[in-house]
Amino acid sequence: MPTHEIATRETWLEARKALLAEEKALTRANDALAARRRALPWVKIETDYMFEGPDGPMSLADLFDGKSQLIVYHFMFGPGWAEGCVGCSFMIDGVNAILPHLAQKDVAYVAISRAPFAELEAFRRRMGWDICWVSAGEGPFNYDFQVSFTPEQMARGKAVHNFEEMTPPIKDLSGLSVFIKGDDGQIFHTYSQYGRGGEELLITYGLLDMTPLGRQEEAGRGNLSDWVRHHDRYGAAGEVAATGRFVPADASDCAACAAP
Repeated sequence: MPTHEIATRETWLEARKALLAEEKALTRANDALAARRRALPWVKIETDYMFEGPDGPMSLADLFDGKSQLIVYHFMFGPGWAEGCVGCSFMIDGVNAILPHLAQKDVAYVAISRAPFAELEAFRRRMGWDICWVSAGEGPFNYDFQVSFTPEQMARGKAVHNFEEMTPPIKDLSGLSVFIKGDDGQIFHTYSQYGRGGEELLITYGLLDMTPLGRQEEAGRGNLSDWVRHHDRYGAAGEVAATGRFVPADASDCAACAAP
């Protein structure tokens, strides 16, 4: 156990109340930020995006599943990958349990990846998730929402992600996008976030941040790839590559896991 200041209950209470004032200020600031997020202008979707789902082709409208609002998680899982990104799986582990609550508030939640549907479905079943997960294939959706990059962009080393030009490290990255559908069937894009913007959605991080030792990510890469694993891989020898994919100690067990 690390060394730490030890105090009386009275001293602890004084320090706790001071921190509480900061926590309340942050809560109010987050409320105001959420209101500004909801006030963003909307962009009408003009493209007829199509996906492959459990019953065949699906349109973007189909993904709403009778709801008026749709959250799309851009899950890193490219064609030929043996399994999905570890960090994305970490995200869906937390979301899967709250799907009924989102549905109660007129919100559908869908994961979308480029891998063929059969590959996504096999991994979904392995993970025990209930989430709807569809394939965008090589259609324009992932590219338009700047989470996948064309061979030309990869060769040039320039693409837009997280609202600015960058050098894409791999062909597929993660993100989240939100849509709303009117009574007339028109669909609008309302919000997207990428990078560390998704951390607030990871309940495990929220709980770890309350513990004395915190996330314990100071060593290595300093992020979840140092310790998070697919929930059925904890205790297995191996590591998470910079691509976000698990590489077993015996790489022959997962030959495609670390490929870009």
